[in-house]
Amino acid sequence: MYVMKFRSNYLFLALPMLVFACNAPDEIGTLPPKEEVLDTIKYFTNPVYDVGPDPWVIERDDQYYVTYTTGRSLKLIRTDKMSQLRSNRSVERTVWTPPATGMNSDEIWAPELHYLDGAWYIYYAASDGRNENHRMWVVRTTSAEPLTGTWESLGELELPDDKWAIDGSPVDIGGQRYFAWSGWEGDVNVRQDIYLAKMDSPTRVSGPRVMLLRPREEWERNGTNPEVAEGPQFLAHEGKQFMFYSAGACWKDGYSIGAMVLTPGADPMDAASWSRLPQNPLLTSNPSGGAYGPGHNSFFKSPDGTEDWILYHANRNSGDGCADLRSIRMHRFTWSSDGLPQLGIPAATGQRIPVPSGE
Repeated sequence: MYVMKFRSNYLFLALPMLVFACNAPDEIGTLPPKEEVLDTIKYFTNPVYDVGPDPWVIERDDQYYVTYTTGRSLKLIRTDKMSQLRSNRSVERTVWTPPATGMNSDEIWAPELHYLDGAWYIYYAASDGRNENHRMWVVRTTSAEPLTGTWESLGELELPDDKWAIDGSPVDIGGQRYFAWSGWEGDVNVRQDIYLAKMDSPTRVSGPRVMLLRPREEWERNGTNPEVAEGPQFLAHEGKQFMFYSAGACWKDGYSIGAMVLTPGADPMDAASWSRLPQNPLLTSNPSGGAYGPGHNSFFKSPDGTEDWILYHANRNSGDGCADLRSIRMHRFTWSSDGLPQLGIPAATGQRIPVPSGE
């Protein structure tokens, strides 16, 4: 999450970092492309965007739309080539800024852009500047093009039990829409768990919340206090429904990505229907490659639809923590013969990687 995501005993470290808040321009056309052509094969290098905690990507009409945590606004990047995210092929816009005061005015984290029922929605976490007041919020545009549309605030996305909530993400499973998020069991920051509840519409969550995951494995707990599980992301493959998550706390190098899988045909609202993959964690730090604490991921297909890619943030140096030093990285991943994800190892900073197929 964002720099302010340091918990109570880390807050004093986070405040000075605000001076160095992300200042990516609304227009990024002046940035040089990070792509080269060697022997007719195109390559790119990580990072593909130099500042970008909690990256999210969605593809529609041959365009990729990327957003990330700025802490103070909602920004979108549009590109037709993910390997050139920071090049002059990409356009960035601030599409929404918060009010000056109130519960929706500060600490804006982990936005996600979704196209649901004929409109664009951005779900994000916000507060009044006090972390304990974080809740989920939503804005919408009915424009076909989200970068040029007029966005309206629809207010808080009210979640069951009205507890602390961040990292919200909607998902359709078997024709029913659900909303997943990272939250507290009570009113005190003892631990971040991952919850799920049913959605009646893009702006209404109903019924009880169910805790799907509590940090318990050694890599998930990672010696942290509080313990953290966050960033739920869903991906279906060959009849299997996976929920990926990040754990181990962004302020430690051990921050990593794991996944759970839903028993086919089982009720997603039954926590017993989900099980951790035995291969967890699936994506961990690559110290020799300058990629520490990979986490808060999303997924996309190559332009020709033949390859699966993961988008995530990571730090270049050990100890860089939860600040704006986290940059956006990406690499191709594969699947095992039994249909399980193999996320591989974070590519080294500056390593040449073939661009997604079809670029």
